[in-house]
Amino acid sequence: MKFSEMQYARPDLEQTLSALTWLREQIETADSAEAQLDLYASFDTLCRHVSTMATLAEIRHTVDTRDAFYEKEREFFDENSPVLADRQLDVYRALLASPFRKEMEEKLGSIVFDKMEIDVKSQTPEVLELMAEENRLTTAYQKLYASAQIPFDGKVLTVSQMAPYKMDPDRAVRKAAYEAEGAWFDSHRKELDELYDKLVKNRTRQARAMGYENFIPLGAIRMRRIGYTLEDMAAYRAGVKRDIVPVVARLKALQHARTGVQDPKFYDDGFCFAQGNPAPKGTPDEILAAGRKMYQELSPETAAFIQEMFASECFDVLSKPGKAPGGYCTYLPDYKQPFIFSNFNATADDVDVLTHEAGHAFAAWVAAKRELPAIVEEPGMESCEIHSMSMEFLTSDYHHLFFREDTDRYQLSHAEDAICFLPYGTMVDEFQHIVYANPDMSCDERNEVWARLEKEYRPWIDFDGLPFYGRGAGWQRQLHIYEVPFYYLDYCLAQTVALQFFTAFLKDKEDAWNRYLALVEKAGTESYPGLVAAAGFESPFREGTLRRLGGEVADWIEQQDRALQKNM
Repeated sequence: MKFSEMQYARPDLEQTLSALTWLREQIETADSAEAQLDLYASFDTLCRHVSTMATLAEIRHTVDTRDAFYEKEREFFDENSPVLADRQLDVYRALLASPFRKEMEEKLGSIVFDKMEIDVKSQTPEVLELMAEENRLTTAYQKLYASAQIPFDGKVLTVSQMAPYKMDPDRAVRKAAYEAEGAWFDSHRKELDELYDKLVKNRTRQARAMGYENFIPLGAIRMRRIGYTLEDMAAYRAGVKRDIVPVVARLKALQHARTGVQDPKFYDDGFCFAQGNPAPKGTPDEILAAGRKMYQELSPETAAFIQEMFASECFDVLSKPGKAPGGYCTYLPDYKQPFIFSNFNATADDVDVLTHEAGHAFAAWVAAKRELPAIVEEPGMESCEIHSMSMEFLTSDYHHLFFREDTDRYQLSHAEDAICFLPYGTMVDEFQHIVYANPDMSCDERNEVWARLEKEYRPWIDFDGLPFYGRGAGWQRQLHIYEVPFYYLDYCLAQTVALQFFTAFLKDKEDAWNRYLALVEKAGTESYPGLVAAAGFESPFREGTLRRLGGEVADWIEQQDRALQKNM
């Protein structure tokens, strides 16, 4: 079915809540595992339908945040999703307390119950109003961000549409683009500061109402971190500082030598080649067509997948006024259909969408074929991101369809971006740990923390007095910090595995692809450490993993750089 034909209807709240209560009561009085399994299947079907309606509303709202109807529907789910989730957790509590739990674990898998156990710790009835308020605040941030209209180059542009100018070969244009973007954020400084301050205090109140000292442990629970601890995450951050930051500093020196930039500044950080960064060739339609050809040829599985994606028209990738920023892949359970949202901006990011978000979509498509309970159709986000980030590397043989004569330059810059991301992504995580450990910080104090962390994680950057960025407020541009707290280290943990897929691909392409298919096939039936081990890779938490991996990737980048310089 085409996306445009998918019918939306707001769920009847009282009827849905009553149905969930009835299912919980029936589970509590059922006299066999078989009866409880049947009731759980009915519960799963109901939850999938509610999720489908919420996702349809979210997609259509983010496609055009000015649409009054879907704005109201988004408000409905913002307001009522906490109480719906609470009633769903009552069903989980009944299943966890079942005398037939052992028999059900044998049928469904023990991880289903591991996830139920962590989910019931994620909220209580006492915080439902606070959760609804949190939803309203994150939606307000998203709407504010989407409203950006930045005068530049004789046009009025969104944040996404500014991206090509920030990579322009003319250094003065890059600087001016960052200044114009920063000026917009500075002009909304009061709203941005107030929204985040309210969010931090709201989440802290939630945590304390549930018996936690601060939001940090509750944030980890809500991210379903299974199989590793907050201490493991702290050790990983320390490892990035110790083993990756020096490697990236070396690679940045190589990059600046390649571009010929003297005294590099922040607006030079994403500029990779003196002749300009590689950009995909062709119109958005031609880029999509190249993506279709890539997946048709990559494997029989991806060929079937991409055929269904195009038949259902489950893409919205063009940047336009009123559209929410960023990119995502989501899933419509009733239709077993992934959906890809993005903002094409005529940069290499457009191709990254077709590999990254399509990696998510492919994994969702594969999992849907297994007829799993919804709770294990996908793993934790740190594992979902392995699917997407690894696909960026495993499609390497087809990058020429987008970049043609610039393919080698793109692949060099892509590998650089991948390893250079680790310090930034880890910094985002440490920033949030500091903020939520000290929720009464002033807005200026938070900026001071960010500025200090920049010196620890990215000491090669000089912000040169830029508006917004120069005062340590650049974190406010990172949607996740506002919308999904602590969802960022996930990218780093996944990237550490994706880079292992990259090095495996360099040695044996077929083996790397088969390992990827095996990983995707597991869906959410294993924890993150289990999935990493099942793919035959080293845990990012293991001493020495980052040091070894950083060395291997840097060696490849330096070799490629020498080859490119030789052929110029």
